[in-house]
Amino acid sequence: MKLRVRVSVSAILVLIMSLVAVPARAATAGEVVSAEPTTVYLLPGKLLEVPVNAWHLVYRSTSATGSLNAVSGTLLVPKAGYPLGRRPIIGYATGTHGLGDQCAPSVSMSQGREAELALISLFLLKGFAVAVTDYEGLGTPGQHTYMAGVSQGHAMLDSVRAATRVSGAGLSIQAPVALMGYSQGGASAGWAAQLHPSYAPELRLRGVAAGGVPADLHAVADHLDGTADFGLAAAAGVGLDAAYPELDLEADLNDRGRALLADAADDCVGDLGKLAGLRFADLSPVDLLNQPKWLARLAENRLGSTPPRVPMFLYHARGDETIPHVVGATLRAQYCAAGVNVRWASLSAGSHVLGAVQGGPLAIEWLALRVYGLPAFGNC
Repeated sequence: MKLRVRVSVSAILVLIMSLVAVPARAATAGEVVSAEPTTVYLLPGKLLEVPVNAWHLVYRSTSATGSLNAVSGTLLVPKAGYPLGRRPIIGYATGTHGLGDQCAPSVSMSQGREAELALISLFLLKGFAVAVTDYEGLGTPGQHTYMAGVSQGHAMLDSVRAATRVSGAGLSIQAPVALMGYSQGGASAGWAAQLHPSYAPELRLRGVAAGGVPADLHAVADHLDGTADFGLAAAAGVGLDAAYPELDLEADLNDRGRALLADAADDCVGDLGKLAGLRFADLSPVDLLNQPKWLARLAENRLGSTPPRVPMFLYHARGDETIPHVVGATLRAQYCAAGVNVRWASLSAGSHVLGAVQGGPLAIEWLALRVYGLPAFGNC
């Protein structure tokens, strides 16, 4: 009996030690936290349901400073089977929607007020699945890290990873992948392309299309200072401050600046017009953008220093009043100098929005050819 007692105690001790020695499995980027079926509509009033299987996702990603976070998004998969092998997956990043959770693309798609569904639908008609990220802090707790490029690139890549892990979606990690975005989405696509080899090399990325890209945030902010679109520059300040706490934006603002930016912190893009015509000097007694702490983070978020390893389609409207054409042309020159296979389209469109309308279908057709395995020919 004593022997049996000793054996039993030893077994219990071994079991306890084994439990202590083996920690709980850590969460990983791209892991699905939740995937709830949803419905997507083309028109307000929940009119014209998009005939796809759709899920509202929450998935793990990585912040600009390397912390694991949770990001939301929407996965859309055509109901018909895909006859050409593994169904391609498009990672799609939308343009600026705003800073409040109610502005998130997943919300606007479920309410029938997402303008970019017109472009997304062109992918769906080809039988491709589309994963649309909401970005960090847009639809999930915390402030949206608007224009923090590394965070946005991570969120985009992880939306594709998450798509392959949704039960019932029928998607494979071996599927061909392409990425697309315009404006904020263009920056996100550019960052995803640069980060792909080190962050998500298992994704079979075939090509990236990025339009109206705010590649140099300092240059764009200088351009927007005092213009009708100053609200976008102010929103970027709020977003970068959320991504990098050491910037401590509030401490450098005057009373007016604190009140205005606090009021704008949950606005959608259409509401940011109330900041039209203002300048950074109206919000702060210091030269905000030229402080060392801001210069460092703005430089860190400037696209072009790391050449992507996949073909790129870059497009920019010559009449872009929001993101100067020269900013996009400079990114093209940097990538070309680094040997990237770049296809560049300088569009005749007379505005930022019209650049998306003119360039979007061109980008989609270019990406489809990459997904089908055809070679890309650049025009550097």
